Amino acid sequence: MTPEAQPAAPTDKWVARFLQHLATERGASDYTRRNYAQALRDFIRWHQAERGAPPDWTRLERDDFRAYVRFLGREQLGRASVHLRFSALRSFYRFLLRRGVVAQTPVRNLALPKAGKRLPRHLTVQQIADLLSAPFKDMERATAAAAPAKARARGRPISPVVRYRDAAMLETIYSCGLRISEVCSLRATDIDWTEQLVRVRGKGRKERLVPIGAPALRAIHAYWERLPQPPAGNAPVFLAENRRRSPVNVCAFTRKFKRYLALAGLDPSLTPHKLRHSFATHLLDAGADLRSVQELLGHAHLTTTQVYTHVTTERLKKAYDAAHPRA
Repeated sequence: MTPEAQPAAPTDKWVARFLQHLATERGASDYTRRNYAQALRDFIRWHQAERGAPPDWTRLERDDFRAYVRFLGREQLGRASVHLRFSALRSFYRFLLRRGVVAQTPVRNLALPKAGKRLPRHLTVQQIADLLSAPFKDMERATAAAAPAKARARGRPISPVVRYRDAAMLETIYSCGLRISEVCSLRATDIDWTEQLVRVRGKGRKERLVPIGAPALRAIHAYWERLPQPPAGNAPVFLAENRRRSPVNVCAFTRKFKRYLALAGLDPSLTPHKLRHSFATHLLDAGADLRSVQELLGHAHLTTTQVYTHVTTERLKKAYDAAHPRA
């Protein structure tokens, strides 16, 4: 049965309260709330089908969740998908524990499929340069009389103002190592033009100050110059195309991003997050220390940033091979 064909999950008051808690108290991103909601509803559907009733969270035991792990295995879900579902369940049970609904959590220390260690995919410096210039390629091709029609990108033409906006967004994501949700939520007051700093609101409403390069600031200024009125105060830095002074929608920009990847001759399946991976990789490759990169990325734990240590390891190997007399 496809996800679209599945019946709606039964209403569960504690799941609803948990999702509200994520939004109002935890400041979780839309992405996290959507994934956790789907994970909990999937478990409720499984329990309804397997046990003939919605789950009673106060009575579930470890064996119930072991059975769910086996079910997910039979469904041949990837390890990352299994871990995401149990991350949601663990967070949900912590919520229930704090409210005295349950006395202990039955999902603690469950044996899950071992997560694979995948290195973040990143772009080269030249590929980044090609991507950053992609928003203007349509404009150049449109003015070239001899440009063949098949060389032009498909889809609705993009207005010049939107091209400047998207170019500025790409520059800002790469310059500051931002998540796409962070760049879409930037406000005009967050930019310190004199000190070349940006105040970023990350996961869990945590704020951090991040340097922003001169090319990104110039790109933002070029975009604002083409607006009827440049943003100020709490207005979004990057405006949606509806001219209602609302911020750019994450999904809408992601669709544009696919177009720019194609124009730059890159894999259209890449996501904007690869710019963040490239930011971290290029900093480490140039000699930045891991702790500084952790702070710039807004990672709460250094272990999250250590996925990039393959870069520093490779650099050390090259230095060793080049300098050690017995290498």
